[in-house]
Amino acid sequence: MKKILFIFIAVLFALGCNTHAKQENIALNNGEKWKVNEEMKPFLEESNEILNNYIANNNENYTELAENLKNENFKLIKSCTMKGESHEELHKWLHPHMELIEKLAKAENQKEANKIIKQLKDSFAVYHNYFE
Repeated sequence: MKKILFIFIAVLFALGCNTHAKQENIALNNGEKWKVNEEMKPFLEESNEILNNYIANNNENYTELAENLKNENFKLIKSCTMKGESHEELHKWLHPHMELIEKLAKAENQKEANKIIKQLKDSFAVYHNYFE
């Protein structure tokens, strides 16, 4: 039930925010990073920390990792209060990031999961390049 609710909210979120399935080019805000609302930052930071801890501890339970990241995204979506261009730019990053988490949840083996985990790590690097 929790998974269905997450997927439902993610779809509504994507449709409501006019996001696209493929990675779009994220632009800086006149050469500066975009500001992310304070209400949303803890969930982004916690997701990044969950991923970093997973990697640092050589964990291999990638399905648990996917669930933990989904839970943080669910909280992030509920806390979304951003509007305007910063909101749109964040969604250019977030939607593909969420798709990676879905792929991780469906990974068939550790080798496949490790490739996706690397992509998630790279995704967080992109986030930190464009948002603060």
